Amino acid sequence: MAINLQKGQKITIGLNNMTIGLGWDPNEGTGYEFDLDASAFMINEERLIPSDPFFIFYGNTESPDGALVHTGDDPDGKSSDGDDDESIIVNLSKIDPRITEILFVVTIHEADIRKQNYGQVRNSYIRIVDNSTGQEIAKYELGEDFSIETAIEFGRLYKKNEQWKFEASGIGYREDLAFFLSKYYKGNIIK
Repeated sequence: MAINLQKGQKITIGLNNMTIGLGWDPNEGTGYEFDLDASAFMINEERLIPSDPFFIFYGNTESPDGALVHTGDDPDGKSSDGDDDESIIVNLSKIDPRITEILFVVTIHEADIRKQNYGQVRNSYIRIVDNSTGQEIAKYELGEDFSIETAIEFGRLYKKNEQWKFEASGIGYREDLAFFLSKYYKGNIIK
């Protein structure tokens, strides 16, 4: 039976091979298609991305260690049919030893231009699926009304005392993807 997580709740992850599924349902009739994008930031002890390839998104779908694979962009949220809109496959047994944390963030593409925010999105969640059984292990449903936010940190995997744990974050930002890159990456910004 899957664990239903609350905001801020932390659990130990007892498996290496999993899929992080992210889902959402945009409201209809806002004038533009909603293009929400899932990204993963693989960060080290200094809370920085070591290099470009450790930022996983629709334009860079696999980490250099092979530990993370983004399964692809869903540009309008209509191809999921009730399932995960975007997914990132995670194999912790392959992870680069420098990586101590993986943040899972979903941003609204061109939110300012399209005048969109998370107040126009419902049924948002992040879940962990055991790839060996296909069973959902844990799920966090974002029940809050993020009425002005354009980006959400849904959750994070982090290493503590040599064990990987998961935290249901649910932290909203009125920012875009460039904000997270400037926060976690000190090299050249990826275009």
